[in-house]
Amino acid sequence: MRITDTVKQLLIINVLFFIGSYLVGDTATDVLALHFPGSPNFKPWQFITYMFMHGGIMHILFNMFGLYSFGSLLEQMWGPKKFIFFYLSCGVGAALLHLGINYFEIQNTLEPISYLNLTNDTTHQLLNAPFKSGGVIDTDLFTRSVVDILKRSGKTLGEDDLQIIFDSAVINQSTMLGASGAIYGIIVAFAFMFPEIPLMLMFVPIPIKAKYFVPGLLLMDLFLGLKGQSIFGFGDDGIAHFAHLGGALIGFIMMWYWKKNENNSRRWN
Repeated sequence: MRITDTVKQLLIINVLFFIGSYLVGDTATDVLALHFPGSPNFKPWQFITYMFMHGGIMHILFNMFGLYSFGSLLEQMWGPKKFIFFYLSCGVGAALLHLGINYFEIQNTLEPISYLNLTNDTTHQLLNAPFKSGGVIDTDLFTRSVVDILKRSGKTLGEDDLQIIFDSAVINQSTMLGASGAIYGIIVAFAFMFPEIPLMLMFVPIPIKAKYFVPGLLLMDLFLGLKGQSIFGFGDDGIAHFAHLGGALIGFIMMWYWKKNENNSRRWN
């Protein structure tokens, strides 16, 4: 199938961002990747720019393959304006759910040290205490910073409390990047419109109808997101599974709404 204009432009923009971020280095991530609102690096434009940032060659290849595989057909059916609106909306929805989950995790993680009655300002400083030196985790640096912050507030804490603050700081200072949330929205739209077409994963070459394949993919993301582990091993896999689910959810809601109103004046023109 011919690559449509908007899909082609998105592919080019993503590649340019990837090359540019490689040349610029960490500055690009600081400015363009999505930061948690509690981080001083957070900027409103990151809700859009994070979609065009990628962490490695395989990351961008998988996402661009998904965009190429499903995007052109949808753009042909919808037109460029509707397609780009759908794409960006799913990406923003993915970011919002991801940040919402992060907020819940931070609050839940900090609950055991609520007895300290920390002020919002002190909590903000603790969550942004540096824990890396030269790109490597430096526990001594983090400990010194936390102790100094708490000393100024007249507070002391135990070793377990320090681990709690460290875990919360890691979440607060984490970044998200990639087009996966928007791509998941596109995959959901494809399954919504073409439920009988068979799809398959690269590493599981068994054709499965889209109406079964996509819900199965989402259930796997939900399982991994709740478990906090990779399907291929133990430990955090570094994938924003709830961002995938956020993009898919917005995609489904928009498809449902458009389908419901396709025969009245509220339809997309």
